[in-house]
Amino acid sequence: MTVPPPTPPPSWSRSVTETVRGSHQYTVKGFSMAKGMGPGRYVTSDTFAVGGYHWAVYLYPDGKNPEDNANYVSVFVALASDGADVRALFELTLLDQSGRGRHKVHSHFDRSLQAGPYTLKYRGSMWGYKRFYRRSLLESSDFLKDDCLVMNCTVGVVKNRLETPKNIQIHIPPSDMGRCFKNLLNLGIGCDITFEVGDDTVQAHKWILAARSPVFKAQFFGPIGNPDLHSVTVEDVEPVVFKAMVNFIYSDELPSIHELAGSVSTWTSTVVVQHLLAAADRYGLDRLRLLCEEKLCDELTAETVATTLALAEQHHCTQLKSACLKFTAVRENLGAVMETEGFNYLEETCPSLLSDLLATVAVVDDDSATLNRKRGVSGNEGANPVESVEASERRIRRRV
Repeated sequence: MTVPPPTPPPSWSRSVTETVRGSHQYTVKGFSMAKGMGPGRYVTSDTFAVGGYHWAVYLYPDGKNPEDNANYVSVFVALASDGADVRALFELTLLDQSGRGRHKVHSHFDRSLQAGPYTLKYRGSMWGYKRFYRRSLLESSDFLKDDCLVMNCTVGVVKNRLETPKNIQIHIPPSDMGRCFKNLLNLGIGCDITFEVGDDTVQAHKWILAARSPVFKAQFFGPIGNPDLHSVTVEDVEPVVFKAMVNFIYSDELPSIHELAGSVSTWTSTVVVQHLLAAADRYGLDRLRLLCEEKLCDELTAETVATTLALAEQHHCTQLKSACLKFTAVRENLGAVMETEGFNYLEETCPSLLSDLLATVAVVDDDSATLNRKRGVSGNEGANPVESVEASERRIRRRV
C-alpha cells in the first residue's frame, strides 16, 4: 500500500499597515518680537526626518488668514521633501512651562479616524490649525515663559509591509572584540610601549596601534621606524585627549565626551571634541575624525561655530566646514556669530573663509527668496528689525 506524501503546511502572508513615528522639539525665543510681521508670514523650524521624508513646523505669529485680524496664532506641519500622496498622522503639543504638565495637545494618534490618515499631495503641503490658539490668551498663559514658546511635533508616516513565514534563525550576539581589546588595555597585559604625555603616562601595544593608525605603523614598523622603541614622548596633545584617542583605537567607540570634559575643569564638551578631532587627523584615524565631525555638527552654537569652522578648514573636514557655513549664514545666527571672540579669531587665522561665508549667505538668501515666491509671501517676511542680513553682508565684505 502506497503511503501518500505528507500534506505541506498551508502558505500564508500578512499585510501590515503601521506608522513610523518621529518627533521634533521646536522653540520660539523672543515671541513678542515675532509679532507684527503680518498675517501669512511665519517663522519656521529646521527640517527633520521621519519615515523617509523631511518635515518642518511653521508658526504664524499673526495668523495665516488676514480675516482673523491677527487674533490667532497659526501652526502647521509641512512636507519639506519631494513626495506624492504621503499619508501621515500628526500631533502638535504646546508645552506648559509651569511644570504642571497641562500641555495643549492636538493629536491624530490614539483616536478613531473616520476619514483615515491625512494625505499630503506634494512638497509644501501642510496640515495644522489656522486658529491654533487665541493670541491674547496665549500671551497670558503658562505656555509662554520668558518670551519663549516650546512645541513638540510628532509625525507618524503610514507605511505598508508584507510579512511572510521565516525560517528558524539563530541569534548571533554582537561582536565584543572592542570590549576584549579595551580590557586588555585597562589591565595592562602585554603592553610594550609607554607614551609620556605631559605629566601622565599611557601604556599600549605597538601592534594594535599599528593595525589601526598608519602613523603608528610607520613609527614602529616602517622603513625608518623602530620596533624596539619602549618609550615615546608626545607633544602638543593633552593627556586626556591622547588617552581618549587610545581608548578609541582599542574599542572603536567614541568615549564619553561629558566625562572627558569633566576631567578638565576649564573645558566644554565642544573643546574636548575639537582637540580629539585634531589628534585623530594627526594620527590618521579617519573614523574617529568623522565621529568628531558629527558630534561637532550636533553641538553647533553661535559661540562655538567660528572656532569649529577654523578647525574644519585647518584639518580639511569638508562636511563639517559646510555645516558651519550653513549654520552661520542663517539670518537668525549671522549677527550673533559675528559678535563672538571666535569670529575675531577666524578673521585673523583664516581670512579666506570670509569669502566662503559670503557666498553661503548669498545661496541661503536665494533659497529663502525662492521659497517665499512659491508660497506667495513677501520677501520682507522674517526681516530682523535690528540688523538685516544685507547689513551683515556689508560688514563681512568690509572685512574681506
